[in-house]
Amino acid sequence: MPGPTLNVRDYNRYAWNRQVDVKNKFTLPVDSQTIAAARQGNFSVLLTEIRPVPCEWFPPFRGLDLLGLACGGGQQGPVFAALGANVTIFDNSPAQLEQDRQVAAREGLELHTVEGDMRDLSAFADLTFDLVFHPVSNVFCPEVRPVWREAFRVLRPGGLLLAGFANPIYYMFGTHADEQKNLQVRYAIPYSDLKDMEPEELDICIEEGIPLEFGHSLTDLIAGQTDAGFAITGFYEDICPDSPLSKYHPAYIATRAIKP
Repeated sequence: MPGPTLNVRDYNRYAWNRQVDVKNKFTLPVDSQTIAAARQGNFSVLLTEIRPVPCEWFPPFRGLDLLGLACGGGQQGPVFAALGANVTIFDNSPAQLEQDRQVAAREGLELHTVEGDMRDLSAFADLTFDLVFHPVSNVFCPEVRPVWREAFRVLRPGGLLLAGFANPIYYMFGTHADEQKNLQVRYAIPYSDLKDMEPEELDICIEEGIPLEFGHSLTDLIAGQTDAGFAITGFYEDICPDSPLSKYHPAYIATRAIKP
């Protein structure tokens, strides 16, 4: 059994590299048609799983300094580059970053990639970016408040944080299909695969290279943003189509926040 001393960042780096190998849907790069449409100003990107981000949430892209935070996979980043933004993709998985580089090379796009932990953006100076785009990924991070603080630090005044995250209600029932089938409350929030999952199940997840997940409280997810200094100016919910919970309640939240 790995125990609570497992280095989550190192393990999840390995696990997401493996997800690229098995072609997890969140690792599949966009096609050339998507990039061609973006070059004409037609685009659709996701912070969550189904519902596109409202176009009015974005400022003009031309010349925008944009950080895709924990956003590898060749999906959103190349679209933003095709729209005219100066894009940096930051991710823990080298294989996910390679997906972005491959799309950029295929389409003749300028795009930079940096490997690292979403809780530590020390690779970037203060006031570097105009927009931080952070799709559902802090579910793979044990602490979320440092993510908000670092995003605030690297944004310029008036800069935007667009973030997607899991509603903690999702983790009350467990993340596996057999756990969610009857929607029986099993776990308290905050939730941790590492601490709350049965040891035998955790061993199987690690043996199969499945990323470890963490269910953060709404206090840390929403008040954590305002405590970091953000003002939240937009909000919507979305479903997880693979979860029975979605028949009754959205599993995801997206927020638009501004640095004053």
